Amino acid sequence: MNTRILRRAFLSGGLAAVLSGCASTFRSDNGAEVIRLRMYKAQRFLILDGADGIVRSYPIGLGFAPEGHKQFEGDGRTPEGSYTIDRRNPNSLFHLSIGISYPNEADIAFAEAQGRPPGGDIFVHGGPRRGIDPMNKRDWTAGCIAVSDRQIEEIYAMVRIGTPIDIYA
Repeated sequence: MNTRILRRAFLSGGLAAVLSGCASTFRSDNGAEVIRLRMYKAQRFLILDGADGIVRSYPIGLGFAPEGHKQFEGDGRTPEGSYTIDRRNPNSLFHLSIGISYPNEADIAFAEAQGRPPGGDIFVHGGPRRGIDPMNKRDWTAGCIAVSDRQIEEIYAMVRIGTPIDIYA
């Protein structure tokens, strides 16, 4: 009987330890609904808006060639314009990520007219490696929006698919 009790206590403790490890990746939101994201490339700032004003704001890193609107695959630019959050990736190579609906029809038409692919897979995501703050090197992505791992955990918890994102120069 004592062995059973010890075994249950050990298993319960192990389960608690495993679940607490998950808590660092998936945070719960603060109750405020995010209705829009605004990103200002020149100021390197992402703002999450709620119905009653700003919910949170974050410093960001951009693509390795941040000036101008993304036009082609591999140009290192971050898109500008109105898009939506169209996917969530809990298994991202960059900790966690939420996808942006680039390219839109206009982006595709422009790139095709130039005989080049528009690129894609633009995300808001965490750092390149665990424990490394992407803000140490400001613009390092291939066109995505980078925040720290802790920040993407908050963003991931609050932002839903279908949320509009406006990206300004």
